[in-house]
Amino acid sequence: MSPTAGELAGARSEGGGVDVGRVFIGAGCNRVVNNVCWGHSGLVAFGAQNAVALFSPLRGEIVSTLPGHKATVNCTLWLPTKKDALQVRCRERHYLLSGSADGIIMAWKIDSGKGKWSHELQLPGMHKKGITCLAGRMVSDTVSIFASTSSDGTVVIWKMEDGPASVCSCKVSCLHSLSIGLKPMVSLSLAVLPGPGGHLILAMGGLDHKVHIYCGDQSGKFIKACELKGHSDWIRSLDFSLPVVMDSEEHSLFLVSSSQDRTIRIWKMTSNAVSFGNVASRKEDLGMISYIEGPLFVSGNTHYQVSLESLLVGHEDWVYSVEWQPPALLSGDEAHQPMSILSASMDKMMMIWKPEKNTGLWINSVTVGELSHSALGFYGGHWEPEGKSILAHGYGGSFHMWRDVGLGSENWQPQIVPSGHFAPVSDLTWSRRGEYLLSVSHDQTTRIFAPWRSQVSPGDVACWREIARPQIHGHDINCVAFIQGTGNHRFVSGADEKVSRVFEAPLSFLKTLQHATLLKPDNSEDFDDVQILGANMSALGLSQKPIYTHGVKETPSSISNDGPDSIETIPDAVPTVFTEPPVEDQLAWNTLWPETHKLYGHGNELFSICCDHEGKLIASSCKAQSAPVAEIWLWEVGTWKAVGRLQSHNLTVTQMEFSRDSAFLLSVSRDRHLLVFSIRKTDDGAEHHLIAKLEAHKRIIWACSWNPFSHEFATGSRDKTVKIWGVQDSSSVKLLATLPQLRDSVTALAWTGRDRARNAGLLAIGMDNGMMELWNVSEGRASTDSSSSGSSPLSVACMLRFDPLLCHVSTVHRLRWQKSDSSDEKSALQLASCGADHCVRVFEVRDV
Repeated sequence: MSPTAGELAGARSEGGGVDVGRVFIGAGCNRVVNNVCWGHSGLVAFGAQNAVALFSPLRGEIVSTLPGHKATVNCTLWLPTKKDALQVRCRERHYLLSGSADGIIMAWKIDSGKGKWSHELQLPGMHKKGITCLAGRMVSDTVSIFASTSSDGTVVIWKMEDGPASVCSCKVSCLHSLSIGLKPMVSLSLAVLPGPGGHLILAMGGLDHKVHIYCGDQSGKFIKACELKGHSDWIRSLDFSLPVVMDSEEHSLFLVSSSQDRTIRIWKMTSNAVSFGNVASRKEDLGMISYIEGPLFVSGNTHYQVSLESLLVGHEDWVYSVEWQPPALLSGDEAHQPMSILSASMDKMMMIWKPEKNTGLWINSVTVGELSHSALGFYGGHWEPEGKSILAHGYGGSFHMWRDVGLGSENWQPQIVPSGHFAPVSDLTWSRRGEYLLSVSHDQTTRIFAPWRSQVSPGDVACWREIARPQIHGHDINCVAFIQGTGNHRFVSGADEKVSRVFEAPLSFLKTLQHATLLKPDNSEDFDDVQILGANMSALGLSQKPIYTHGVKETPSSISNDGPDSIETIPDAVPTVFTEPPVEDQLAWNTLWPETHKLYGHGNELFSICCDHEGKLIASSCKAQSAPVAEIWLWEVGTWKAVGRLQSHNLTVTQMEFSRDSAFLLSVSRDRHLLVFSIRKTDDGAEHHLIAKLEAHKRIIWACSWNPFSHEFATGSRDKTVKIWGVQDSSSVKLLATLPQLRDSVTALAWTGRDRARNAGLLAIGMDNGMMELWNVSEGRASTDSSSSGSSPLSVACMLRFDPLLCHVSTVHRLRWQKSDSSDEKSALQLASCGADHCVRVFEVRDV
């Protein structure tokens, strides 16, 4: 049964109890050339690891992710396409095709009028390797022809027939398969040839530097017509225009191609009735102004002359994408093709090319892009169906959108777009007061997400935005912990290096946060005491050096003698107080936090880290294959000295957590054991005592979490079980309950309290397949003896299994409940999750 619009944003337990709604999804775009498609449905589709993500350009946020693929999503295609302006009128049903790295193509259906999504079907497995491109067109109001190409050297032609509205289904059949050879095609474009018969033309390009033209009909039988030579490197993008009438000629079709040779070529195909006998006589008419003649080919009863219309040179790196501006629908049944081309390149530029009015020469009329040194360039550029906005996706998984806001002349301004990590997200944590979320990833960045409440109209819901990127590192970041207690915002992170790094919020972030969340700072947060405005990235990309408030005015003069900016120089950051959500360029350079301390001691890469709830101690662990290396280090906040080394595990400690009263430290490990240490803060540092070491599970223990109301905790393992334990009299640990075996390995746990009197709470469980569940845990009967904490039997019950549309599509790495002092059962809770699917998600949990 198809999920409704409400179910897209939430799911409800069958027996009542709790209701879960989607609040936020943050994800980066896969770094693949044909990964993004902007459709007439008003949504942009893109691959985010194994999921197909959809974002609304109007709100600038991701609205859903579609599960189903088992490998990385490489390409997407909306049907009707942007060129099907006639067929899309008054149409409420749209289809989305997605192709993945394992050769699978899936079809999805959206009813835009009702907001209903459904997984329509999986196409027959015609490809043996990854899909690299999808291209198609509607040939009637109900029939679409599309092509798919793969790195296995085949191109397959498909036919999609849309059923009547009452049936609400479609039928897809394979029409033809073309074997290309040893050098596969990586770009496709399909069009309807001008002239009678409705014949189709398919252009394909790839590794052999040629554009191959195939002609066929709606039966799907395509034969090779000709080759277009001229490019000197891989063909990366192809796009046909609609038929165009120019200078009283017959209808002409234009094909634009781009290549890694940094050039763009425009090919013209004219359906003149040219006989082969007078081709030689036309050679004499060639001059400087005439176009360069290309091959002739025949489709049906019509001859088509191919010529090179123009060669566009302007990009300084590989041109990954070219696209004609979508047609405009005129009065009647006529679509007008604007003569405008959008190109995107790895030189971080997008250009709009148009013919000059007087000479007809194609010139670059608009240039937008990144002028920073933060990353490589763009993998693709895309027009909005109405042609008023353009969208690029880049090497860092980021989107960049510009909109023409000019009245009399063009004025392209940056727009707000969603953002997120472009690699597995390894850990996340809420800030002290829970006003924002901090996540770390193997994309070597730390990011802060928060609801942007400023400028939100009454009654509207605040959209979550990425408001800062405190750390941009040279190693994959594995773990993070927010330092609790009073004072400025601080966190400590651990990466694939032997050093933990401590960061402190600069003044620019504190003011931006206050503007975004509309929350007054704590009494302990005194802006006057913060003397650091921001941070600069070091040359090696490891440390981040502070920029002091008293030194800001000296910055321009200090760099004025360095000459013009060049690729070898690293630009200075310009810390800024943002009054609207920052865009990618600003996030990458101007929102860094200064690094204040380094914690040396571990012998291998950091793997897990946590902080006690008083903000006095930090515990850290590293990857280990032996007991001496697997020790847990305790660090004192403030002096930043090592005050304890806890040895007992034999392999990597996968997670640690302090109890809510900071009296105990719980750790779980790959060695299948759990350890509980009693911790007592002293003047000299900390004292620790091992009170329990138990082989708790049959497989690796991935996760643990304390009950916030008592000394009870849960552990989750690869053996698909969750066990609940209790600390007895501060001297031993007892097993209290074992949940029924779950559907997959347990990789994340988070326990929050709901009713202190009944010791009741919710336990969130994340699994290796991306699924999540909520379990209610409470005491089976009231305990009258306060000394018998944990001795009462526990009542456990599954409250909710999340809808797959809400869940991750790969391993859930961490779950965190938002910190809340409220013990009101009816108050809403927020649950954050992150996973291997590059996603950060926030859910709202309410009682119903």
